[in-house]
Amino acid sequence: MTGVMEKLTMSDGAAIGVYHVQPQGERRGGLILVQEIFGVTDHIRDLAEEYAADGYEVLAPALFDREHPGFEAEYGGEGLARSIELARQLHPFDLSLADVQTCVDALAANGPVFVVGYCYGGSIAWFAATRMNNVAAASGYYGSLIPGAAAEIPRVPVILHFGRHDTGIPMEGVEKVIAADHPNATIYVYEAGHGFNSDRRKDYHEPSADLAKARTLELFAANGG
Repeated sequence: MTGVMEKLTMSDGAAIGVYHVQPQGERRGGLILVQEIFGVTDHIRDLAEEYAADGYEVLAPALFDREHPGFEAEYGGEGLARSIELARQLHPFDLSLADVQTCVDALAANGPVFVVGYCYGGSIAWFAATRMNNVAAASGYYGSLIPGAAAEIPRVPVILHFGRHDTGIPMEGVEKVIAADHPNATIYVYEAGHGFNSDRRKDYHEPSADLAKARTLELFAANGG
C-alpha cells in the first residue's frame, strides 16, 4: 500500500486520521472515500489504493476517531455491535457530514472533487450531492438513510447502488428514491445483497461490484475526472 494515515483538522478543531493516497499517473481529481460503519478498515484502504491507481488523490477520513481513535472492526460479533453503537448512538451524523465537507475543501483547489461512500458512507455520498459545496459528483453504495431523504434535491450528478436482496434496505424504500425522479440522480439495482462491493463479506457479488465501479468511474469522467 502507498497511502499514509495523516491527521487533518476538522471544522470543530478536532484532528482526526485521514488515509491519504496520492494518484498514480496523471491526476484526474480528488476523491473522498467514506467508510462503512466498521471504520477505515483494510477493505477501505484497499479501495482507496484502487481509486488512486485510477488517477485520483484519495482521502478516507476516520470518522469515529473522536470517540474511538483508530477504530477498525470485523463484520460480525462484538465488532458489529461496537460499530452500530458508534454510528447510531455515540457519533453525531451531522459531524460526519461536516468532516467530509472539510476533506472536500482540502482538495478543492486542485481540481474537481468527487465523493464515493459505502453503507454508512453511501448515505453520506447522497448528502454530499444534496447539501455539500465543491462536490463535482457522488456515488453512493447501499446507504440506508437515503430512502428517508429521497425528497432532497441533488445539486450535482449522483448515482446510487442498491442490492435487490438487501434485507436492511427494503425495495419499497429504493422504489421511493426512484419515484422521486430527480434529474441529477440515477439509481441502479443489482441482483445482490447488502455490502456486495466488499470481498470480505458473505454478500460479496463480484459482477455487481465490477459494474458499480465501472459506472462510478464513468460518472467521475463525465464530470471532469
